[in-house]
Amino acid sequence: MHIPDGILPASVCVGGYITTGAATWYSLRKINRSENPREGIPRASLLTAAFLVASWVHIPVPPTSVHLLLNGLLGALLGVYAFPAILIGLFFQAVMFQHGGLTTLGVNATIMGVPAMIAYLVFRARKIFGADKRMVTGVFGFLAGASGVALAAIAAFALLITTIPSNIDVAAERTAIITVTLAYIPLMLLEGVFTSLVVSFLLKVKPELLEGR
Repeated sequence: MHIPDGILPASVCVGGYITTGAATWYSLRKINRSENPREGIPRASLLTAAFLVASWVHIPVPPTSVHLLLNGLLGALLGVYAFPAILIGLFFQAVMFQHGGLTTLGVNATIMGVPAMIAYLVFRARKIFGADKRMVTGVFGFLAGASGVALAAIAAFALLITTIPSNIDVAAERTAIITVTLAYIPLMLLEGVFTSLVVSFLLKVKPELLEGR
C-alpha cells in the first residue's frame, strides 16, 4: 500500500502534497476549535506508534502478501486526529525504514488518511441506531475498519493503474497491480473484525474513549 519513490509522475506527487496539506489544515483547524485540543494527543501518539509498527506485520495472501494498515481503526478512535497521526506515522516509516518514500509521502497520506476520516464518519453514524449498544458499535466498528482498507486499496489501484509508464510491460504491470489489490480483500475483512473487537471492548471498559471522537 506504500507507494515508493520513482513510481508516480511528479505531477501526481505534487497533487498528493496539495491534498495532504488541505486535509492536514482541515484536521488541525477542527482540533484547535475543540474545547481541549490537547486532550486527544496521548491517544493519537499511542495509535501513531501502533500504526508505525503495524506496517511490518505481513500477512501472506498467495501469490503475494499484504501488511496491516489500521487506518480504519485510527479513524474510528481518533476522529480528526487520525489524518495528522497517519501523516506522522508515514513520515517516520519513510525516513527510518524506507517504507514508502518522501516524494510520495503526500500521495500515501492521502490514500490512507482520507479513508481514515471517512471511516470516522462511518463509525460516528452508529449514534443513529444507539451508540451505547454493543452490537451496533461492533457492526459499525467492522464497517469502519473494513472501509478504511477498501477505500485505500481502491485509491492506490486507481493511481497505479492510470500511471503505468509506457516503457515497461504494461500488461504484466497491470496484472501485478490487480493481483496485489485483490489481496487486500482478506485484509479488509480481518481489519474489520479487529476494529469491531477493539471498539466493542472499549465500549465495555472505557466507553468515554468512543464518545465525541
